[in-house]
Amino acid sequence: MALLQISEPGESTAPHEHRLAVGIDLGTTNSLVATVRSGQTVVLNDELGRPLLPSVVHYGADGHLEVGFEAQARQSLDPRNTIVSVKRFMGRGRRDIAHIETMPYDFAGNENAAEGMVKLRTAQGVKSPVEVSAEILKSLRVRAEASLGGQLAGAVITVPAYFDDAQRQATKDAARLAGLNVLRLLNEPTAAAIAYGLDNGAEGIYAVYDLGGGTFDISILKLAKGVFQVLATGGDSALGGDDFDHRVFCWIIEAAKLSPVSPHDARLLQMRAREAKEYLTVHGEAPITAKLSTGEFVDVKLTSEIFTEITRTLVQKTLGPTRKALRDAGLSPDEVKGVVMVGGATRMPQIQKSVGEYFGREPLNNLDPDRVVALGAAIQANLLAGNRAAGDDWLLLDVIPLSLGIETMGGLTEKIIPRNSTIPVARAQEFTTFKDGQTAMALHVVQGERELVSDCRSLARFELRGIPPMVAGAARIRVTFQVDADGLLSVTAREQTTGHESRIEVKPSYGLTDDEVAAMLKDGFSHATDDAFRRALREAQVEAQRLIEAVQSALKEDAQLLSMLERAHVDACVAKLQAVMMGDDRRAIDGAMDALSKGTAEFAARRMNQSVQRALSGRKISELES
Repeated sequence: MALLQISEPGESTAPHEHRLAVGIDLGTTNSLVATVRSGQTVVLNDELGRPLLPSVVHYGADGHLEVGFEAQARQSLDPRNTIVSVKRFMGRGRRDIAHIETMPYDFAGNENAAEGMVKLRTAQGVKSPVEVSAEILKSLRVRAEASLGGQLAGAVITVPAYFDDAQRQATKDAARLAGLNVLRLLNEPTAAAIAYGLDNGAEGIYAVYDLGGGTFDISILKLAKGVFQVLATGGDSALGGDDFDHRVFCWIIEAAKLSPVSPHDARLLQMRAREAKEYLTVHGEAPITAKLSTGEFVDVKLTSEIFTEITRTLVQKTLGPTRKALRDAGLSPDEVKGVVMVGGATRMPQIQKSVGEYFGREPLNNLDPDRVVALGAAIQANLLAGNRAAGDDWLLLDVIPLSLGIETMGGLTEKIIPRNSTIPVARAQEFTTFKDGQTAMALHVVQGERELVSDCRSLARFELRGIPPMVAGAARIRVTFQVDADGLLSVTAREQTTGHESRIEVKPSYGLTDDEVAAMLKDGFSHATDDAFRRALREAQVEAQRLIEAVQSALKEDAQLLSMLERAHVDACVAKLQAVMMGDDRRAIDGAMDALSKGTAEFAARRMNQSVQRALSGRKISELES
């Protein structure tokens, strides 16, 4: 009997050839997993039919580990060993974390340490955010394999668009620890756009406004048939629903006139704050009651008006990156066809109102904001796993949020890949040596929009050795920046003559600070004029130093060509240039350079004549003519 090749509806492969792939939304507050099953994108529920998995992990003193709802129930009972909102710690140092003083955790290491990802002491030892996140991902993997009845071929995991290299790498490491094969890291707004675009057949310019528990992203996309093109992105990787909860928490402390509270009571009040925020989504007033360990009883009422007032600045913080993203895309709000709302925090009435007023149209809420990211990730995962069906030939064009470049002489930033470049992308630029006989070059990779390296974020340093000794400017060093589809960077430096090469995978110890990410783009524009002046000054200083070294080298070899008076004049010009190049008067530097060039013009001519005479010495005219 022949075996028929029967395909499932909507699938191109036979059932026995179908590769199991999932999309995972690793959220600050909740996480979930989705897949494409029989041509339909679905969220996978747990054994009790619950789609969401609270992003909470509890480390018990008895060695028992709990994830999700069970861990969530222990938040107020054992706050030190119950880790919530771990996503806000990914790839970040202690100094990068807002409101760290109110957190009940026992942070490991030196509080003044400038580098290294934050770590937490638990009843089961010191844990990094990567390890905690791995437990959440492991639970989702087990759920998926149980539901699908087989081992996963791979997963697409979503990250905020404004996650930097360190945060992306930390997420990828967590997935690896959880036993997942990462097919792609996909930006959350882009995943949402895929789900919305394919579900609604949408075409045109759309904005994806993504406010989750701990992060905010705004992406402007152009949706056309078969193409999802990100035009610009912006956001804040340390702004989310948790910050709204914190405002309510602070209001409760003030309204109830409470003295400093214990970690247990603080976690209890934070839970009540979150519950009140969610209650106000559909009600005008939220009662808040709690009995503290001190015997005090909290009984206050939070109105919608008060909540709107105390969170007004947070709402405005989301509109700043939104305006910036539109400017980068060269668009005005009225050119946007629709605004897709993503993330549980977008349910807040003040968010819906502010976004509606800014864009002049009602936001699109026809897809569940909690699920839409995971659904988009599942569609992408299904495609990358090779389960391609008819009509699945669509193209995804994502971008990087911040410029990537290299330090050049004078501490200047040379941007290799500008922000909002479509990824994956590879760009190269040639550089040369500064000094005669230079055999090595130190390379410093930076991220940011400012002209000077000191104003940008340092990502990595490495060296290229084996450069053949040449005169300054003769060597050709080709530096290549490559950003993969996950948004991760690698840099290669290659000496073109010999083929000597050095390469580095950029994996910084932790990412940008809370303020740096949002401020880098802002600074790039507000300081544009000042930066241009400083860059021109620095370039003049570098050129002056190059000229001085060239003159001094020539004097060392052929000083006998000058009379004492001429040598004194040249020395005086050099001394003047050395003096003015330390200042900030670019015109004075240019003037001193011109004076030195004119003062050495005759010297240069004599050196050239001497070189010609040496070359022709002992040669016959007939030899030269032949």
